[in-house]
Amino acid sequence: MLRSFGLPLLLAALAIGGLINGQPAMAEEQMTESPVEGVTLRFIEANGLRFRIAEAGDDGPVVLLAHGWPESWYSWRLQLSGLARAGYRVVAPDMRGYGATDAPPDVDDYDMNHLTADMVGILDALGVETATIVGHDWGSPVAQYSVLYYPDRFTSLVMMSVPYQGRAPANPLERMRSQFGENFFYILYHNEPGGVAEAEYDSNPRGLISRLYLSPNSPREAPTITDPHRSAGGWIPRLGAPKGLPAWLTQEDLDYVVGQFENAGFRGGVNYYRTFGRNWEQSAGRKDFTIKVPSLFLAGSRDVVIGGATKSALTAMMAPLIPDLRDVVLIPEIGHWIQQEAPLDTNRVLIEFLDGLNGR
Repeated sequence: MLRSFGLPLLLAALAIGGLINGQPAMAEEQMTESPVEGVTLRFIEANGLRFRIAEAGDDGPVVLLAHGWPESWYSWRLQLSGLARAGYRVVAPDMRGYGATDAPPDVDDYDMNHLTADMVGILDALGVETATIVGHDWGSPVAQYSVLYYPDRFTSLVMMSVPYQGRAPANPLERMRSQFGENFFYILYHNEPGGVAEAEYDSNPRGLISRLYLSPNSPREAPTITDPHRSAGGWIPRLGAPKGLPAWLTQEDLDYVVGQFENAGFRGGVNYYRTFGRNWEQSAGRKDFTIKVPSLFLAGSRDVVIGGATKSALTAMMAPLIPDLRDVVLIPEIGHWIQQEAPLDTNRVLIEFLDGLNGR
């Protein structure tokens, strides 16, 4: 979701121990040692997998936070503490395939049916009947379809970065292959056989993460590959190396995120992209794609996923499918990593939405 190739294509695509990678596997006590004050980490069993979850807040309405690619629970570090201070019980899992959560080997285990069942399974494991679900990047379609499939369990929805468009009119992978042909496109790269994408990323996780975790105006070196053809190489050399860290990301933050992928690898996260066609096929028999719970869309105005779309355009696109769309909020000059780039604004918008639902 990090190179702008036009809003329609991106929305269609998204509608629907031992040694690990040459690094010593983390001990369990390391995996549950929280680097964030007021946030605890633990393991639970849900939907047949072991999930690591981050938690903050002892009581109050439950808010479940679903991260995207390439992220982990840590992307929500400032929302966990901020929402807890506002009186909410907040839970942020490492999604399946990420961080210290189990990573099933089969691609089919990453389709939308499994991902949405994970969200319900986490609520079940916590003894929680209903929750608000918030999703960013890949977590946004997971949140959208969790509400669509389980409206009795998720009573409200916040979508971040990726708007809702319902079911794409055609198989999104076939559309991308037709549009890009022999040219490089990261989603098609993720779908190449043989695991070439994760092999590249696993060989240089810091190189990938440091190039992606930047703001729109972050200074970069020139990319070493400028030839648009896929045959010219993979993705990392096409992304200019950063000339420094953005103001919102410390060296400790970067080290933590990189460490998660050094231990878990990238295959789990890349597998999400390999289910686009499967998700589209599985949804063929469904007639109603209307989301019926109170919903909010939040993004940075310069997020490449929305491709420069305005509030009015996004509202017009989503309102027919979300009758109770409460608002579309675009934070000026902010890019893709909105909850990290603009945590105070993000928390303010989330709390206003949540407080309005809970009569506060």
